[in-house]
Amino acid sequence: MRSSNPVFSRRGFSRDNGHAGFNAVPQAGAPAAGANPYAQGTAANPYATNPYAQQDTQYGAPQAPARSGAMTIDDVVTRTAMTLGTVVLTAALSWALLPVDEANLGKSYGIAIGAALVAFVFAMIQSFKRKASPAIILAYAAFEGVFLGVISSAVSTYIGPGTVMQAVMGTMCVFAGVLIAYKMRWIRVTRRFYGFVMAAAMGFVLLMMVNLLFSVFGGGDGLGFRSGGLGILFGVIGIILGACFLALDFKQVEDGVNFGAPREEAWLAAFGLTMTLVWIYLEMLRLLSILNGDD
Repeated sequence: MRSSNPVFSRRGFSRDNGHAGFNAVPQAGAPAAGANPYAQGTAANPYATNPYAQQDTQYGAPQAPARSGAMTIDDVVTRTAMTLGTVVLTAALSWALLPVDEANLGKSYGIAIGAALVAFVFAMIQSFKRKASPAIILAYAAFEGVFLGVISSAVSTYIGPGTVMQAVMGTMCVFAGVLIAYKMRWIRVTRRFYGFVMAAAMGFVLLMMVNLLFSVFGGGDGLGFRSGGLGILFGVIGIILGACFLALDFKQVEDGVNFGAPREEAWLAAFGLTMTLVWIYLEMLRLLSILNGDD
């Protein structure tokens, strides 16, 4: 399937015409297809070894666990904590070791940009691999943390020391809010929802790339999408898109647990959640920088 993140792609937990579990039937303990607000049909468990799994699904019978060593919520939580912990650790180290004062600003920014490019490469490698590679995912997290640490240090120095903490708290609140809304079924991740979010994300990313090109070759803020009123508007849109990606990530995790995905797939869930949280944090940091900079 295509990614639930804005740029990259990674393998989904269920394989139904390229969409992650939107037509899937959960295991025992989950609602049957007729009661499932996400179900639009029937599909066999992609991890089931039972040759009658498709027939059982058609008659509404719950599917047996796909295999031993299946992915659990605890596996996802543990791997996500390891990945995010790596991001936080390297971010703290880069903040401390790469000052953004006038004497070292160019060097620190250069290292940050280099780290971001390396993180991008690792993310692309993982997105095209058939199986999760913990080493690649943790390497991505480490280099992403270096980039975030320098950027956060610069914002703290030139905008205000409280801006970074506000962005962290805002990211945590978005995560908690989307999780509660998803668990309460206030958000229904359907095929239409998926298509709308991905189309909006592609348009958003392309627009930001055009703005970047105008700023590089024309100077200033390009088309004005990174400052002022337009910057605030697009910052809010970016955060909303990040919240939608979180809902897609939660759906993939739920499908993986219900279908009995192999335990190593928890690393893919951690990878996706980390990328989405980084997206939200950067958009939150940019939005707060604009707001606090206008004070």
